[in-house]
Amino acid sequence: MSIRQKMEIKNMSDKIGSTQFFSVKKEPEIHVKDVISVVYEAMSEKGYNPVNQIVGYIMSGDPTYITNHKGARSMIMKVERDELVEELLREYIRSKAWRE
Repeated sequence: MSIRQKMEIKNMSDKIGSTQFFSVKKEPEIHVKDVISVVYEAMSEKGYNPVNQIVGYIMSGDPTYITNHKGARSMIMKVERDELVEELLREYIRSKAWRE
């Protein structure tokens, strides 16, 4: 056995006796309001009707209703559809939009 092989075995046995740490960095918290805003803007920029497309996504769960532009599709998929509905309804009620 060569000196190099002996060193590798020693290094491996040193590692076996110790514990390694694995750390996952948390992604920044995504606020539903921000997601809706980015998606709305991206859909508008691409010439789509944002309301129709977002409704299509919420009703079907099919992410292809949302454009990839500005990462809108991946962003909207990070929040639950019921959270989107809750935020939209909460904002609608807060603004008392039905009185207009």
